[in-house]
Amino acid sequence: MGSWFASILRSIKLMLHRYNNAMPFDAINLSQVRRVLVTKLRHHGDVLLASPVLSALKAAAPHVEVDALVYTDTAEMLDGHPDLSQLHCIDRGWKKLGLIGQGTAEWALFTQMKARQYDLLIHLTEHPRGAWLSRLLKPRYAVAPRVNGRGRFWKNSFTHFVSPIMGSGRRHVVEQNLDALRRLGIQPAPDKRALTLVPGVDADAHVSVRLQSLGLKPGGFVHLHPPSRWHFKCWTADGWAEIIARVRAAGWPVVLTAAPGDKEGRLIDQIQQALVRQNEAPALSLAGALSLKELGALTGQAKLFAGVDSAPMHIAAAMKTPVVVLFGPSGEGHWGPWGLPREGQHQVVTRSAQFNCRPCGLDGCGGGKVSECLTSITVDDVWAGMAPLLIK
Repeated sequence: MGSWFASILRSIKLMLHRYNNAMPFDAINLSQVRRVLVTKLRHHGDVLLASPVLSALKAAAPHVEVDALVYTDTAEMLDGHPDLSQLHCIDRGWKKLGLIGQGTAEWALFTQMKARQYDLLIHLTEHPRGAWLSRLLKPRYAVAPRVNGRGRFWKNSFTHFVSPIMGSGRRHVVEQNLDALRRLGIQPAPDKRALTLVPGVDADAHVSVRLQSLGLKPGGFVHLHPPSRWHFKCWTADGWAEIIARVRAAGWPVVLTAAPGDKEGRLIDQIQQALVRQNEAPALSLAGALSLKELGALTGQAKLFAGVDSAPMHIAAAMKTPVVVLFGPSGEGHWGPWGLPREGQHQVVTRSAQFNCRPCGLDGCGGGKVSECLTSITVDDVWAGMAPLLIK
């Protein structure tokens, strides 16, 4: 009887200990984990915002090897991460190879991952590939988001699920990614939640040459990246032109950037034309001329970055450059610049007081690709955020 009572008492004490330490009762045993695969099959900014998961996991379990799986075009966001062992990539172009070609490429990738013998899979999106990976790679533990409406195949593919948060627009994506660790009983250390982007020696050298050719010094220019791949996240060309004029009047040269291709390049052309109409000289431009790593190296040398909700904004935050960002239909609480800059503060510019409908997440008002909550932001609004950060 005494032995039985003592056993019950020990169980109660264990339950109280776990409760007091915010530990889930099905927390994993990290000593049984040797290798982990973290998957983030999304766009560039999404992948960069997953980088703290690698840092926090490695800090909690230094003996663990952490691998990642991303799309090939987003690999630069994690390549060079100091806590990353191997980076696996899915090339979206495989679909153009035909059934046999795609199958061959997929099999080679699977064979490579299978050989790693993962003990833990951390699937950070609702992508259905995660369920297949869990079943085929057979890790001891696997965690994924709980997705309403998914059938038994999804529900039976993972050992742990991260429950969605009501009002998730007020919780940053970085914290939501880290919730996958919390669900496993791993509490991320506060100093391991920063974004990590490593431009690399080649990118640093290339940008150094570029800056010299433009007559610019590190810390002596302002970096503007006005475009987004989504038009409904873009501000006006005339507005940016007026900002450039004010930055110049304050004694700072401006460098414009944009992704390669006509889609973002058109806005840069419109800004340059607006400058001419305002009797201003065209701005220095590296639009379409930089890789993502080089973009990181450039913005890391800037006094200030200004732009819209896009991957370059997250890159600037990762490089600890002060950010001024314009938000419209997307939510700054969810997607805003993350981390502490090297000096000053990040500034978010919105028209929330005027538009109580934001953030709506729609592709423009009424789906019309133009977001009035964004285009109605004034030059004075933006300049109010930038000016204090440009004091020499």
